[in-house]
Amino acid sequence: MHLNFRSRAAERGRFPEEPSYFLKPPSSLSWTGRDLVRPAGTELAAFEGEIAVVIGKRASRVSREDAAEHIGGIAAANDFGVHDLRYADRGSNLRSKGADGFTPIGPVLLDPREVDLHDIRLRTWINGELVQDDNSGELLFDFAYLIADLSRNVTLEAGDVILTGTPTGATVVSPDDVVEVALNDTARLRNVVREGAALEGPGARPRVTVADRAAAVGGEVPAIKPETEAALRQVSTATLSSQLRKRGLNHTFLTGLAPARPDLRMVGVAHTLRFLPLREDQFAERGGGMNAQKRAVEAIGPGQVLVIDAREDHGAGTLGDILAMRALRRGAAGVVTDGCLRDSPAFAELDLPAYSAGAHAAVLGRRHVPWEVGVDVACAGVLVRPGDVLVGDAEGVVLIPPALVDEVAADSLAMEREERFILERVAAGASVDGLYPLGEAARAEYERWDG
Repeated sequence: MHLNFRSRAAERGRFPEEPSYFLKPPSSLSWTGRDLVRPAGTELAAFEGEIAVVIGKRASRVSREDAAEHIGGIAAANDFGVHDLRYADRGSNLRSKGADGFTPIGPVLLDPREVDLHDIRLRTWINGELVQDDNSGELLFDFAYLIADLSRNVTLEAGDVILTGTPTGATVVSPDDVVEVALNDTARLRNVVREGAALEGPGARPRVTVADRAAAVGGEVPAIKPETEAALRQVSTATLSSQLRKRGLNHTFLTGLAPARPDLRMVGVAHTLRFLPLREDQFAERGGGMNAQKRAVEAIGPGQVLVIDAREDHGAGTLGDILAMRALRRGAAGVVTDGCLRDSPAFAELDLPAYSAGAHAAVLGRRHVPWEVGVDVACAGVLVRPGDVLVGDAEGVVLIPPALVDEVAADSLAMEREERFILERVAAGASVDGLYPLGEAARAEYERWDG
């Protein structure tokens, strides 16, 4: 699997609509204790702790309901790779992940009848430090889905292995690092990274690209510095808009949205969901089951704001109280939609900042088809990209590009200190002449006041 854990998809800012796969050759199969050999001249050797599903009996055109019967065992795995060669693979990952010994699996094979397939804990340690800790319940596509999907056009034989994806935390390792992977409380799969010989002969040479380095190193869900978040929770969206305007950004306030609870402040990073106009055949295909809307909610992480692009269509609800509660329990920082909220009275009691263009009792299927997650969207007239910072108060919501957020927050604090001084003087009867904005004499007075 390329992407399957919610945490990894959030890290990449991309949530696949369907699974995608690549093949690793049988010669890459390895075991606990065998070294992971990084060729000399490479630097981006990366581990990926994964859950391996071992097929127990032939599976061809298997239904999702019957798929579990074809699982022979579950094991820990390490989808090791050298990203210096990834540029030459063009998506196949053969050179970068298919080398001899790059797929250690084991040492324990769990009986699928004795474990909850939706509750298998996956952990990875580097030199004894825990770096990955996730659960099979957080897979975007569960084991049964993968078997049913693959077996539609690929016959799975007994002994075939499906590596089901890695969670966030996968990154680069160096020679002599010890990588350990375990499922539940079983024995650890243990392998040591070693430096090997350089790659000789014809063919691609190691090369590091910016994209491949980013893919190898990985990273957490985009976060806001604590001191920046504290500042953003103090200043108004009006002040932030003024600071953004000084930097040439005039289209960052999401127009026409009102808070369900004006008493709540919102600060978080964008996690996007896009709706397209209703077309009945497409809704029948994409609107049911674990559709894009539900996947967006199930994938949201702490500190993220669900931003829904409803094309400013107010003819139906875009989110109701049940999914909002689920987002809250997953740590969401808020919900923003340029459509309407359904079950809107419940939002007045929910401790989740929610901004919308109004209320509508009809379900989204009246106007919208849930389409895709983790893409650039338009919301209330503003371009929103995954990872953008959103701040909300009683007036509305403003977007701040991540690259500017620290300086905008700091300058907004300073601006509001000046405005408190100005307001205090105006309230006392002073003229705004030379005071708003601060003239030379008033600034000297302000500095004494602020000191």
